[in-house]
Amino acid sequence: MIGLALRMLRFHKGGFVACFIAMFLGATIVVGCGALLETGVRNAAPPERLAAAPIVVTADQRYLGTKRDLVFPERIHLDDDLADALAKIPGVARTVEDLSFEGTTASASVTGHGWSSAQLTPYRLAEGVAPDGPGQIVLGSRLAQRAGLRPGQPVDLMIKGGAQRFDIAGLATGAGDENTVFLADAEAERVGSIASIGVFTTAGSDTDQVARRLRDAVRGSAQPVAVMTGDERGRAENPAVIAEGADLIPLAAAFGGLSVMVTVFVVAGTLGLSMRRRQREMALLRAVGAAPGQVRRMILGETAMLAIVAAAPAWFAGPWLGAWLLRAFASADVVPDMIAFRSGPVPAIVGIGTALVAAFVAALIAVHRAAHTRPTEALAEVSLQRRWFSGVRTITGLLCLAGGAALAVGTAAADGPDAGSVATPAALVWTVGFGLLGPVLARAVTRSLRRPLRSLTGLAGHLATSNAQVGIARLAAAVMPVMLATGLATGLIYMQVTQSSGARQAAAETMTADFLVVSDAGGIPPGLLDTIRKEPAVAAATAQIPTRAYLEPATPPVAAAADEEESDSAQPSELSVRGVTPEGLTLTTAFRAATGTFDALHGDTVALPAKYAVGHELGDLIAMRLGDGTPVRLKLVATLQGRPGYETTLMPASLLLGHTTAESVPQIMVSAATGNDTAVLASRLADLAGHHPGVRVVDRAAFTAAVHDQDNTQASMAYLVLCVVVGYSVLALVNTQVLATGERRREFMLQRLVGTTHRQVLAMMTVEALLIAAVGLILGQLVAALTLMPLSLSVLGTLLPAGSIWILATVCGTATALTLATTLLATRFALRGRPQP
Repeated sequence: MIGLALRMLRFHKGGFVACFIAMFLGATIVVGCGALLETGVRNAAPPERLAAAPIVVTADQRYLGTKRDLVFPERIHLDDDLADALAKIPGVARTVEDLSFEGTTASASVTGHGWSSAQLTPYRLAEGVAPDGPGQIVLGSRLAQRAGLRPGQPVDLMIKGGAQRFDIAGLATGAGDENTVFLADAEAERVGSIASIGVFTTAGSDTDQVARRLRDAVRGSAQPVAVMTGDERGRAENPAVIAEGADLIPLAAAFGGLSVMVTVFVVAGTLGLSMRRRQREMALLRAVGAAPGQVRRMILGETAMLAIVAAAPAWFAGPWLGAWLLRAFASADVVPDMIAFRSGPVPAIVGIGTALVAAFVAALIAVHRAAHTRPTEALAEVSLQRRWFSGVRTITGLLCLAGGAALAVGTAAADGPDAGSVATPAALVWTVGFGLLGPVLARAVTRSLRRPLRSLTGLAGHLATSNAQVGIARLAAAVMPVMLATGLATGLIYMQVTQSSGARQAAAETMTADFLVVSDAGGIPPGLLDTIRKEPAVAAATAQIPTRAYLEPATPPVAAAADEEESDSAQPSELSVRGVTPEGLTLTTAFRAATGTFDALHGDTVALPAKYAVGHELGDLIAMRLGDGTPVRLKLVATLQGRPGYETTLMPASLLLGHTTAESVPQIMVSAATGNDTAVLASRLADLAGHHPGVRVVDRAAFTAAVHDQDNTQASMAYLVLCVVVGYSVLALVNTQVLATGERRREFMLQRLVGTTHRQVLAMMTVEALLIAAVGLILGQLVAALTLMPLSLSVLGTLLPAGSIWILATVCGTATALTLATTLLATRFALRGRPQP
């Protein structure tokens, strides 16, 4: 029977091609998402600027002792005497401190270093000389080329809010950051701190052994220190790799699960439809004496051959897709471009295995009935399609709907930013449930549409609805890709738009200032705040330092981590923090104290959101960790309310100033006095900002637009992977419609023989295509609505999601057009030639 199966493949080219496309693309997408997941888990970042040092020692940016992957957002600097201590370890030849600081020139934000750290790349002088005293600077050659600067020219550099003028001593070339500058070591020590230490080993020493000695030497020190080798060293260059690389894990996991679900549905549906086309053939084999086992072996042999041919190329195409997605994320600045793509055999095995298992399960289900039908009943079974549903499928579908309802309740109860992490699996569960109950739901919707269609379309509608009623299994197979594509597209697109809208609204609601004076790096000069306050047209001006901090649990995290049964309540809470000057705070922001007063925000104090102040009284000392990991105990002087999930903690700007990477104020909020012309104030603020490199003025609309752009950048990861998965669903839609229509060539010929014209057949199929599209759209939008309403309730406080109605119109119009076009084209192809009895 295996030989017969191989010989028969060439007589089923249409089904072969359709199944090949479904399995190949499905396996490729699953492998690609799996490769992204593995890349996030490995989080490898080959070093560039620190590549010459075999070992790099840096402060550990992780919040140690927690179950969650928490990372301090601000750069933690090393102690001054650590390099000397490490140099005494056996096997260490020398250590090189990397003194670094953030700054701004007139054309770019830069990262500065001491000149001695140039050997860590290594950087080499292309022109001029090395800096050897105050007032001298070496620019990276790429930075100098973009800015049109040459040795001997002056350049103004904003460091920690102060502008300094340097003479360009030389230009250096290397593989590090394009926006790199170097000062003399003494100057770098004055304005910067030790970010990392490069360790060079003695000749013949084993790097791993020396690294173990270094780890033993720093273990138990007051400051957590990380010793890195290999690809880990890149994390010392850019600590964002730790957090942003980890962001790939939930994203790839969510869309990997989505792609697995879509692949299973598409492959099973396509193969099942292909097998349904051959029910008559299998019935004839049973009628002429073929045993059930022979029929089963024939179909499984065909499936095995087809699956191997289709899935094998995904072993190579899947990692290519994953690498392309990672490059796209890096080009959009969603993840650091130094994260290296890493993919082993596991994602390929999972992706190809998913396609193979889906294919074999679908083949077994499809062949089971035909193989066990009595030979005398085989042809009648094919004609009547009497058994089209099962009790197991019904129970499983109902369980999925119950699971979707439970997840919907969880989505509505979650805080705004967290709702999406619950809504995504809810969308998957709803889709699976509707897919399993597809024939029942399709029959119910078709019955409700039967009378309107017949009254509007006459004979064509009568024929189309009768065909749908008799061939409900075929109709459900055609409807499922439409439901899958439209439900996922509508639900997930509106999900991203709604979450972005919630974040924008929360940001806009908290700021009432007319203007923001901002510096992207290098900070705002300390005296500029007082200068702005003295302007006659200014009602209030408030400094603002955005960062994050952690509220310490009552139980220390280390102790909690040791107990596997410890609840999440014993874990630190991540807080969005703004360091502010309390003067004029209520005139520049919408923050209002629920208890206490913001006027007390001086020294070591904090104003907590009410939800985090539960169990505390005003005057209590709150244990926290600042953005650079510094433990502090702050006096609670006020509480404030906020939109759930978007609450903000307030601290004095003076407290946070020394605990941020730039060690400067990046923003000043300015409100115009009543009755003053804001255009005049904007011009005056621009004049004041123009005297300082990198400082600019934006109005409230521009600030909101910037938040919108930032949200779009963060959402671009989800949109990109979503396009891949939904695109696959759309291809499955086209694939299925062509296959389902091509199955009916014999039926069309019989209709032609009894007198039906070519135009009448096309009219009937047009109505059927519209019926399929309508049923699929109704079910798909029901899936989307059940996903989006709880999400919107959590994020926006309404049942309606954010976003343009044109998103829905585009999704529905595209699905309808594709269904109609593919059905009619396949029908025209099937009607070629003269009908023969």
